[in-house]
Amino acid sequence: MALAIVVAAVAGALVALLVPASSPSHHAVARTVGARVPGAQRPPRKAVKPAHKAELAAAKPVAEVRDPEEAKSFPVSGSVHHSAAATPARAAEEYVAPGAQSNAEVRAELNRMHHVESAARAQAQATVATVPGGDSVGGNGTIPIPAGIPEVVQRVIAGANAITDFPYVYGGGHASFVSNSYDCSGSVSYALAAGGLLSAPETSGQLESWGEPGPGKWITIYANAGHVYMYVNVGGRWMRFDTVGRSGPYASRWQPEIRSNAGFVARHPPGF
Repeated sequence: MALAIVVAAVAGALVALLVPASSPSHHAVARTVGARVPGAQRPPRKAVKPAHKAELAAAKPVAEVRDPEEAKSFPVSGSVHHSAAATPARAAEEYVAPGAQSNAEVRAELNRMHHVESAARAQAQATVATVPGGDSVGGNGTIPIPAGIPEVVQRVIAGANAITDFPYVYGGGHASFVSNSYDCSGSVSYALAAGGLLSAPETSGQLESWGEPGPGKWITIYANAGHVYMYVNVGGRWMRFDTVGRSGPYASRWQPEIRSNAGFVARHPPGF
């Protein structure tokens, strides 16, 4: 009799070990110890949708702060003797061919390649030799757009090129992207909009929390409450787009010199 009881106990233990994973009691034990049940379906993870910048700006409006470095940006007072800019999207299209393969776009791509080739020949002079009185690049103030970089970055450079010699006026480029003058944040906003990265101008304070934290691979924005500028990786060389450090009121915003980034927050576009 004692032997039968022992055999029955052993058999019961074996049955308990072989209970299928779908057994409710087995699930309960697994949940208790925090283990994953073999074969059990995990509940789908809820997708986290990143907040859109416009939503963040709407939730936490940031007032424009007077640029503490405005005096170094050759501010223009009174009448501005400069034509108005095109929309950022139009400025980008004028310099960078779209990716489709229509005949017109192929011709535009060839024209762009010729532009890149001719600009590359003048690159050493344009990016190394600066205009006396500051760090602005020479030539017509624009920089070549390399063919081997992401199209978004090409468009940002094209947008920056389109307004690079516009005068600095506080608040310029904030009422509308189309303006005849741009302050520091208006300038950076215009270039980012040309790349499809912004839909409305932002202040320096707003750009402090724009995009993702830290330096980017292609574009890095440095912002604080009163001033903002950006670096763009142009075919392996970082060029600064900044209203401070220019050689005059109508000199280029593009500068090859690296400035101190102390006191600024580094941000970059997601993926760039």
